[in-house]
Amino acid sequence: MAEPSPAVRVSTLELFFDLVFVFTITQLAETLAEDLTLATLGNVLLILFVVWWMYSGYAWLTNAVAPSSTTRRTLLLIGMGGFLVMALAIPEAFGEYGWLFGAGYVVVNVVHGLLFRTAGPAARQAQRLLGPLNIASALLVLAGGLVPEPWRHLLWVAAPLLQVATGYIHNIEMHTISAGHFAERHGLVVIIAIGESIIAIGAGFHGLHLGLGEILVAVLGLWVAYYLWWFYFAGDDARAEHVLARTDNPRRRARLALNGWGYAHYVILLGIVVTAVGIKKTVGHAFEPLHWDAALALSGGLALYLVGHAAFLALLRLRGVRHRLAAAAVILAAMPLGHMVAIVQLVTVALIMSIAAIIEDIPEVRRSGSTAIGDFGRTATPD
Repeated sequence: MAEPSPAVRVSTLELFFDLVFVFTITQLAETLAEDLTLATLGNVLLILFVVWWMYSGYAWLTNAVAPSSTTRRTLLLIGMGGFLVMALAIPEAFGEYGWLFGAGYVVVNVVHGLLFRTAGPAARQAQRLLGPLNIASALLVLAGGLVPEPWRHLLWVAAPLLQVATGYIHNIEMHTISAGHFAERHGLVVIIAIGESIIAIGAGFHGLHLGLGEILVAVLGLWVAYYLWWFYFAGDDARAEHVLARTDNPRRRARLALNGWGYAHYVILLGIVVTAVGIKKTVGHAFEPLHWDAALALSGGLALYLVGHAAFLALLRLRGVRHRLAAAAVILAAMPLGHMVAIVQLVTVALIMSIAAIIEDIPEVRRSGSTAIGDFGRTATPD
């Protein structure tokens, strides 16, 4: 499917929508930081998946339906309200406010379906099956908030399983994708999430005396955030957009959009959440040993981010996959340093990311890892 002309760019209203959505990311980081256990991590994985599925659904929506009328803008505002309610309920999504999270999620899905009805005939045809399946997954989440365990978690697990199946059941090739808008929209939510992680870390300094350790943690946190930005935005975002734009087969194009900007970005956002938790755990304890869970969060979050982006690049057959995987492995190996002294692990992972970026930016390395852009549109992803 050819790139629409002229290319559609992200509107300020969509950016406003993204700011509301990213509040859910902040809430997930806060929830995990307060109870850094495997059980809470499992809950975060489930919440993030269902939330990200519908955020991505709205990115596909506004890619086809510009918020250019009062009716569309009003509906989009209602959808934003649903995301806000969900975010507020996240700390107790598996407890007292499970029903409230589910109700907000139903609203988000209903609005999504209504807005898609104003799209072109191909999108409306895709929505005939996509809409009911999305509503079914939302009802599973709502039902999970109304029943006791173990049914609550069983219903929550069923929702993302249905959503994954939805990506294969409905006619995905019926969606029209403007590559510029699509890539920009997902890139914006990544940079906002990185920024929100800095805010979440900064909130941990409230009431603390700003000594040497606190200043070092703050600066190193910014250093790490910069390289989160670098690995995503130092050219690969533009190359990824180019690959998507040159993928002519409608089914391949839609599948690439779902796998690359959907599933791989889920891992990227999860990495941002866990990294923010790991850095926050060092605040006030820079020269003390970290507990193993905090040390794992710091190294594991960065590794998740790099693996997620490596998967994204691999799907698009872009260079940089090996460097990210190697950096992720070395960062994980640095985890025991935090169990000795927190600041040592933080310095080490920041240096590893810096070195990996420098190596990747060497001209000879860039050339050896590149592939002809002209081939991507035909071979980016299998059917």
